Amino acid sequence: MTLDTRVGTPLSIDACGNCQAMWFDKYEDLQMSPASTLKLMKFIGEHSAQSVPPMSISIRCPRCAAVLLMTHDMAHDNRFSYWRCPNEHGRYIGFVDFLREKNFIRPITPEQLQELKQTVQTVNCSNCGAAIDLATSSTCQHCGSPISMLDMKQPEQLLKELQQAAIPHPANPTLAFDLELAKRQTQLLFDQSDPAFLKRTTGPSASLVHAGLDALTRWLIKTGI
Repeated sequence: MTLDTRVGTPLSIDACGNCQAMWFDKYEDLQMSPASTLKLMKFIGEHSAQSVPPMSISIRCPRCAAVLLMTHDMAHDNRFSYWRCPNEHGRYIGFVDFLREKNFIRPITPEQLQELKQTVQTVNCSNCGAAIDLATSSTCQHCGSPISMLDMKQPEQLLKELQQAAIPHPANPTLAFDLELAKRQTQLLFDQSDPAFLKRTTGPSASLVHAGLDALTRWLIKTGI
């Protein structure tokens, strides 16, 4: 994918919908402009799936062929993982971990969990896809990940940066209104009168994160980002 940086120069990154992952050369993910981050989120939303192909025993750096090292990190109180080149050429990161790193995904609050229990009995883990029985647990018994959802405050912050940017074009003046609609759709994830949410979260390949991605992607498509 060709994206813009914060200084307006083009940037090429490698993203694979089938693998549910991306490769960033060193510092590439730090150079993306707000519009490029939203564009990448749109790609993730369009290609995101609950089932992730099994990882190879060894993943090699596309620059030097060295075996990538599994790395655990934390940002904004969110834990995430990726595979890094030992020679610092870059890193390979899954869609969900990328969203965790950028603070787009956060654990749901106890209050939201209680509301959710009134609506559905099970949800699927956004990390591994395993079913989580809300009556007995608030974390995935398979991988230990907490129940999480997409935080719409982060796209809102990117929108503000985009509106303030002079490069390359002024933002569409209706974006703020359209984002409010997308935020409302995400809030309805906890409204038991929303049958579309029930269908997305109770199906065999649904999670709160993917339901939120669905709402956000439809907004990004509508706004032409």
